[in-house]
Amino acid sequence: MKNKYAVGKRGQEIAEDFLRKKGGKILERNYRVRTGEIDLIVHLGEYVVFVEVKFRSGISYGLPREAVGGAKQQKIIRTAMHYISARKLDNQDFRFDVVEVLEQGGRVFVNHIEDAFGV
Repeated sequence: MKNKYAVGKRGQEIAEDFLRKKGGKILERNYRVRTGEIDLIVHLGEYVVFVEVKFRSGISYGLPREAVGGAKQQKIIRTAMHYISARKLDNQDFRFDVVEVLEQGGRVFVNHIEDAFGV
């Protein structure tokens, strides 16, 4: 059995590759501050995108996006505000996306949910 870190890292690598193919530039991976962590920060089009990656190897526990509830969203928002302030990006457009990676029957499915939640 793979450990949780290795599984999460694989899901994040799949999401990164997917976002790069859409023209995204990875700015940060696993951005951590006291308030929380953001899996990926990506420059995509006109936006700085704060991305939560959720990976599942089946749907017995629900769809990956269902794991990004209100408390998790608030942590991501607080962490993003820290990033915006630290990088002086007050004039930059930003949004919060979820990339869900689902592996079933040996196939991998990626669903990019743009503007999944807001401030």
